[in-house]
Amino acid sequence: MSQSEGASKGEHGIGKIISFCRDKGHGFIKPDNSDDCIFVHVFDIDGEYVPIEGDVVEYRKMLIPPKNEKYQAVHVRIVNLSPEKHKTWDEPA
Repeated sequence: MSQSEGASKGEHGIGKIISFCRDKGHGFIKPDNSDDCIFVHVFDIDGEYVPIEGDVVEYRKMLIPPKNEKYQAVHVRIVNLSPEKHKTWDEPA
């Protein structure tokens, strides 16, 4: 199965951004149904806003190759913005 096929068939999840660093290009999501945090890469975020701590997101889970031991969030979309001011991807960091 290709990575894109794996991503499209991945388990759907909802959680909160617990950290995200635009400069480093990644962050972590705390799923609603688990204590295990999930890695998220900047290229896997959909939408116009840069996520910040407290944003509620929906995503698909995908195993991270080559070991396939940990999960990564892909097709991440903010569904509820935290009250803090958000920057768009067009704005300077």
